[in-house]
Amino acid sequence: MKPIPISLDDYIHSGEGANGESYDHRSDPTVMLKLYFPGKIQQPLDEMLVARKVWEAGIPTPEPGEYVVTEDGRYGIRFRRVVGKKSYSRATGDNPELVGKYASEFAQMCLQLHSTKVDTSQFENVKDRYFRLLKENPFFTAEEKDKLGRFIADTPDSDTAIHGDLQFSNAIFSPEGRYFIDLGDFCYGNPLFDLGMVYLTCCLSSEDFILPTFHMHKSTSIKFWEAFAPAYFGADRPLSDIEEEIRPFAGLKTLIVERDTKCPMPEFRAALKSILE
Repeated sequence: MKPIPISLDDYIHSGEGANGESYDHRSDPTVMLKLYFPGKIQQPLDEMLVARKVWEAGIPTPEPGEYVVTEDGRYGIRFRRVVGKKSYSRATGDNPELVGKYASEFAQMCLQLHSTKVDTSQFENVKDRYFRLLKENPFFTAEEKDKLGRFIADTPDSDTAIHGDLQFSNAIFSPEGRYFIDLGDFCYGNPLFDLGMVYLTCCLSSEDFILPTFHMHKSTSIKFWEAFAPAYFGADRPLSDIEEEIRPFAGLKTLIVERDTKCPMPEFRAALKSILE
């Protein structure tokens, strides 16, 4: 797929994330641009192809448009713009008194996603992804990798959708409806692999990361998790039991974080204690 040349003069900067920036079209309110940081070429193309398949599978997400490149060599994707959108993290940060409402809505979105069966020939199995990440990780010992590999293999399988980077900043709402965004890591498998990310972002990340990234204090993100968990798992299940089940899956996200930071992350590895001890 060849990228379509565009000019950034036609766009207005609207936000920034971990991998790039977002822009709104100056004259067409139905178009937004996700532009990756310099040097990233394959990642936007991969996300473009996955996003198209996810949208065609009926997952609620903004319709992807074209794979594009700017004059200075940055690559990105155009999407149908959701006018008046707000992420659940931004909404919670702006209105912390409504944390229970937003957590419940997000949980309902996740329940619907995790009950959606997908064509497994079109997407990667989450276990295969983690096996690959485990093999490539230089910071775990051979013995630790063996224990982690057995944990991944023993987790029950599923043919339902997984977001891949499930967090409250990757779900948006507007008068039009609710949508998942940033689906470049979309795959299929057991929802526990997805839910580990919710727990990690809400409870295991530091205040120094949560405040600038999710626009709220950690005390609020913990309240979000405490409202999300019963809305997703059921109010009759003790929170301590839920967290005991979820914690090792949150710890597995260490493999992704260490790949990106290229250094060990002891604050997240602590969640793997039940597997590695």
